[in-house]
Amino acid sequence: MNNIPAPPLEWGVRTYIMGIINVTMDSFSGDGLMRHQDAVKAACLQAERFLEEGADILDVGGESTRPGAKPVDMQEEIRRVVPVIEKIHQQFPNIAISIDTYKPAVAREALCAGASWVNDIWGFHANPELAKVVAEYDVPVILMHNRLQASTAIHEAHLGSRYVGTKYKELIGDICHDLMESVSLAHKMGIPDEHIILDPGIGFGKNVQQNLELINHLDSIKALGYPILVGPSRKSFIGYTLNLPPDKRIEGTAAAVTLCIDRGADIVRVHDVGVMARVVRMTDAVVRGRSSD
Repeated sequence: MNNIPAPPLEWGVRTYIMGIINVTMDSFSGDGLMRHQDAVKAACLQAERFLEEGADILDVGGESTRPGAKPVDMQEEIRRVVPVIEKIHQQFPNIAISIDTYKPAVAREALCAGASWVNDIWGFHANPELAKVVAEYDVPVILMHNRLQASTAIHEAHLGSRYVGTKYKELIGDICHDLMESVSLAHKMGIPDEHIILDPGIGFGKNVQQNLELINHLDSIKALGYPILVGPSRKSFIGYTLNLPPDKRIEGTAAAVTLCIDRGADIVRVHDVGVMARVVRMTDAVVRGRSSD
């Protein structure tokens, strides 16, 4: 049983930074670590750099969620993420590691290896059995909103994939409704409110305009009463707005992060930790009256 404590997060005091560690071949952002001969070593070096740059949480995932990505079977996902989590936990035993998966068996192996959070991009809707694992290990869980359908994605070589045609009656109301359904699934398994973090799913099953609207009205998601995590980093809505590929989206990401914090985000999940840590500190100084003096 994993007894690793979550970091002492004080919601509303400052914004926390989650650094993305993609143990994949085909991440949309081009940072998949499986392209390295020694992926575990590369992941540990990235983790060390992220922590030096200001990350509070490390999010390890072994399956790409980009449109058109090939599914990864359970055993392969475990093979990718568990050695990375074990090694990072050995080096940095007091840092919270989140496992980005919707598969119960992967989550269980990751938690045994040293992970202390679960990040489910389907909010328990893909596999409700994952809620049992989260409840058993008594760890925080990120429940993300997701109406992703591969058939609604289109691809452009320069900008990557984006979603079109996902149906909503009323965008923000529907997102709130779907997230509270995920919360209900969590409650049914005995997961307490203090372990629930909501993610409105920027970039997942939403077109460019819907993503922009979501950021602008993030305060409505915050009003549900749970801590909010957002992941706008390098997403295609930035690329299509600015006509830029993933590796040129740092300014767009910074703008999105700033707006999300202003509207209530508690955690930002990012690729470019060093730059975004400075963006977060500056935004917190304005929004929360928190300077580094």
